Amino acid sequence: MTAEPITIIIVDDHPIFLQGVVDTLGIQPGFKVIGKASDGEAALKLIRSLQPQVAVVDINLPRMNGQQVTHLVVQEKLPTRVILLTAYDDGEQILHAAWAGAAGFCAKEIDPGCLVQAVRVVAEGNNFFGGKVFSAREFKRWIDSQMEIAKHPYSEPGSPFHPLSGREMEVLDCVVKGLSNKEIATKLGISHQTVKNHVTSILRKFGVEDRTQAVVHALKHGWVQLHSTQPKFEE
Repeated sequence: MTAEPITIIIVDDHPIFLQGVVDTLGIQPGFKVIGKASDGEAALKLIRSLQPQVAVVDINLPRMNGQQVTHLVVQEKLPTRVILLTAYDDGEQILHAAWAGAAGFCAKEIDPGCLVQAVRVVAEGNNFFGGKVFSAREFKRWIDSQMEIAKHPYSEPGSPFHPLSGREMEVLDCVVKGLSNKEIATKLGISHQTVKNHVTSILRKFGVEDRTQAVVHALKHGWVQLHSTQPKFEE
């Protein structure tokens, strides 16, 4: 008996790249591309209606970014597993992708054969990050180790109380969800410069150097939660 094909949707706002991924995956034995989209909101609608096994989603999307899409897929307990694609393969992106609930993370310059492997790995219930395959248990250990690396450069002040204002907590909650400064400004109805000022203040108060370290710091103290929709503390 022939096994059922792995159902896939592809999401990217660059038509040529989108079609290239559709063509690459569509010709693979055992794969079936059942939909494509060019923005985050359309992607989420497709995932909800078609419930593919795998969604290959660009991180930088209009209307809703890939991390937000992933977060909602996980929050709604949809069966689709998400592979996030990025043009900027760095440690911060990897951690945010993992925290959002992605099952895989690949740079856009990935070899087509590796992308095919990533889809198969993710469809089988494993994880694919940094070109490596992880079981669920191995993936948790790997994420824990990445968090240790991220928080290593700074020391903990040991205060049991968060030092942020209510607005700073709202900004921090958005940072945890992977929103850009522009997206935070739109969500909170404030200017882009005001968001930058709040982020700078958060880094200064936490005594950290970048957004990733700020997220790790806040998570360790329980001031924010990965899949919460509201800040844990109010001013």
